[in-house]
Amino acid sequence: MAQLSDDCFAFGGALLAVEQAEALIRQRVPAVRETEEVPLAAARGRVLAEPLRASVNLPPFDNSAVDGYAFRHADLGQAGATRLVLLGRVAAGQAAQPLPSGAAMRIFTGAPMPAGADTVLMQEDAELEANAILVPAGLKLGANARSAGEDVAQGDLALPAATRLRAPEIGLAAALGRPSLRVRRPVRVGVFSTGDELTSPGQTLGLAQTYDSNRFTLLALLAGLPVAATNLGILPDNAAATRQALHAAAGEYDLLLTSGGVSAGEEDHVRAAIEAGGSLVFWRLAIKPGRPAAMGVVGGTPVLGLPGNPVAAVVTFLHLARPLILQLAGALPEPLPRFPARANFSYRKKVGRREYVRVRLLPSLPMPLAEKFEREGAGLLSSLTASHAFAELPEEVTAVAPGDTVQVLPFAACF
Repeated sequence: MAQLSDDCFAFGGALLAVEQAEALIRQRVPAVRETEEVPLAAARGRVLAEPLRASVNLPPFDNSAVDGYAFRHADLGQAGATRLVLLGRVAAGQAAQPLPSGAAMRIFTGAPMPAGADTVLMQEDAELEANAILVPAGLKLGANARSAGEDVAQGDLALPAATRLRAPEIGLAAALGRPSLRVRRPVRVGVFSTGDELTSPGQTLGLAQTYDSNRFTLLALLAGLPVAATNLGILPDNAAATRQALHAAAGEYDLLLTSGGVSAGEEDHVRAAIEAGGSLVFWRLAIKPGRPAAMGVVGGTPVLGLPGNPVAAVVTFLHLARPLILQLAGALPEPLPRFPARANFSYRKKVGRREYVRVRLLPSLPMPLAEKFEREGAGLLSSLTASHAFAELPEEVTAVAPGDTVQVLPFAACF
């Protein structure tokens, strides 16, 4: 388990910019050390613990990229079609006989190139003539042929350490003959909600209670990251109980994640509990929604307290919890995906604060049209289900007008 010093996040500023927070995480948080070997079928989403070098060429031999006819390019005439005698055929998985000059061989996709052959004519372009083919002029040397090692050469670095393994990386490892990979163990994350006003779905609602949504939103967000997440339930609005729960859980997890209880109210106990059990930096991020967030260390374990409002919890998760987890997992940094859209709304904001506006994306050229969700409020869960993205408005921007270009963070790629 990665152990952090109590003062590793020390920061003297009042409001922390997003980039400052992410830089602080990269500089101060060590990755988990333990690794394990896992089969390819279980490797998706895990973080590669060591470089993967190619033990074989990919592809392992020269082969045809299409169904067609293989021959020597040097046999082609300078002008007009060239007649080549057909000698045999070779299919994928078969060994090919050497090809003499002046001849062609029927070949299929993935089949090894006959010795001497270096070019393939697609079958759609071939003109058959008895036991020969006519090859039109203009075909380039090496057309439709794949060379051994042209994808990855033996001995080359195929994947660097710290790569998060997706389907393409796993496919590449399989193509190189690897049945398993050494990866870092998942980051152990414990997830709390806080507040006497909350009860779990399926339970009877008490007087003035609501169902807890944040815990399940956060668990769902964590499911897309290299973590082993545990639902730790709801912390009551009690300072001693909160402090005891965080201290007890700190020894079992690499990260504790909470929502709610991080503002300055009399019933907000997470910040005080972190401070009492270790060290606190109150990360008042310069963003909206999501400014109040508590970051600290208890018993060597980082504790991240997210806001209680659902939209604010999601925004701060993306900018604090996500990079923190990737750093703990030993993964390469992964910037949130962004692309440009054209604003179809007017909006005003304060300078010095980055704001995230929920928008629907409508098809339009040359870029999508971003239409603002009709209502404000960081507590509106429906604003997330009815929107497609966050429009990201930088610190220096004070107003958006219809037609302005804005950067958007698509929910489909971020969540």
